[in-house]
Amino acid sequence: MHLLDHPVVAERYFFPRPDRVPSPRWVSVPGAELACHRTAAPADDAPFVLHFHGNGEVAADWLHDFAPALEARGYGVFLGEYRGYGGSTGRPGLHSMLDDALAQLDAVGVPPERVLVYGRSVGSIFALHVAAARPVAGLVLESGIADVGQRLALRLEPEELGTDAAGLAAAIRDDLDHRGKLAAYAGPVLVLHTRNDHMVSVDHAEQLAAWAGDRAELRLFERGDHNSIHAYNGDAILDAVDALGRRVIPR
Repeated sequence: MHLLDHPVVAERYFFPRPDRVPSPRWVSVPGAELACHRTAAPADDAPFVLHFHGNGEVAADWLHDFAPALEARGYGVFLGEYRGYGGSTGRPGLHSMLDDALAQLDAVGVPPERVLVYGRSVGSIFALHVAAARPVAGLVLESGIADVGQRLALRLEPEELGTDAAGLAAAIRDDLDHRGKLAAYAGPVLVLHTRNDHMVSVDHAEQLAAWAGDRAELRLFERGDHNSIHAYNGDAILDAVDALGRRVIPR
């Protein structure tokens, strides 16, 4: 078992709910079946948004407002799901879920050059992994995480995983080097965050944007927090995502 798939990581870091999307688009991965959602593309050449949701959320949370709004702007939408979340089988595992994210990109069914990959909160971990590994058209990081080690340290001690600080740091460096992943990805990055985020502080957004350099657009919202960013800024978020998509994906 990989260190980052340790049950203590899953228990402390992931908070799945059972609410599932109707008529899931099933994605088979080693040890699990993922209950995702794929919209019908508005047109044969439509770009897609592959969305990875936040912790404590499920794909179904994004089915009734967010996905239709993107469809109305001409996008197909693939709502990714995690092991143990929604209707998916299996147990969350931080290491295993990285490969799961790549399998979900493949399941979108269009070339990666026609996909915007979007990660919200913990979903930024998986969106970054996809962008570093595949030539996606654009990367959106909403309320994203720059330093995963900092987040893990809030809820566990290395000794609980049967290792020490150096061992945990090595595992994080091997799998979750977000600076390195942004360096590996050559495309544009849209970073969205509220200044008043009480869960993932705004300095994570500033760090992600700094690592991406002149490829990054940083949008910091004055209203809302980690869980209400869409309630206060939903239209502005959609406008920014659409502007990125229209700039990088021919129609």
